[in-house]
Amino acid sequence: MALFKKRTVGKPGEWYYCLEHRRVEEGPDCPGKDRFGPYASRTEAEQAMRTARERNLEWENDPKWHDASAAGRADED
Repeated sequence: MALFKKRTVGKPGEWYYCLEHRRVEEGPDCPGKDRFGPYASRTEAEQAMRTARERNLEWENDPKWHDASAAGRADED
């Protein structure tokens, strides 16, 4: 008996953004490695790439992410 069952049909109201096909899908049509989600609405899924860009920018500018000890190691290389 399988420990985890592969879900072949998505739940209504679950939205994903497929990175391979670059489109919004209701339910997990594509493998997990190729999608963002689940999102509560189609609109949220449509904004997935914008949300990812904004979060990446926040992380890149986060002073906790670029602390002094990490900067010191980078200078030693």
